[in-house]
Amino acid sequence: MGFLGKLFGRKEEEKAKSSPKVNVKQAATTAKIDDAKVGIDGQFDESGLAKRVALAFDEAGLSDNVGLWVAQTGSTVVLKYNPDAQGVLEQAKKIAMTVDGATNVTAQPNS
Repeated sequence: MGFLGKLFGRKEEEKAKSSPKVNVKQAATTAKIDDAKVGIDGQFDESGLAKRVALAFDEAGLSDNVGLWVAQTGSTVVLKYNPDAQGVLEQAKKIAMTVDGATNVTAQPNS
C-alpha cells in the first residue's frame, strides 16, 4: 500500500488505478471548480489536491514507511511529518510542487 491508500483508503487507491490520468486544468474548467478541488478521477473532491499529491508520491517511489501525512488548505499542500520523515521531506516538497493546482508547500512537525 502506498501513500494514497495509507492516507485516504483503498477505495481511493482503486479509483486511481481505474481512472485515466486527469488533465486538472481541463477538468477544473469543465466542472467549474478550483484546480485544488479536482479529484483523482477529475470530479469535485474537497481533498483532491492532497490525494493527487499522495498519488504523485507513490508514482515517484517515495517510501511510505515514514511518518508523513498530506493535507491541503486551499491550494497549499500541508506536509505533517515525524522526525523519521526528515530524510524524504525535501523530495516530498519538490514532488508536491509539481502537482497541478499546488501553489505552495508548507511542512509542519507533527506534535
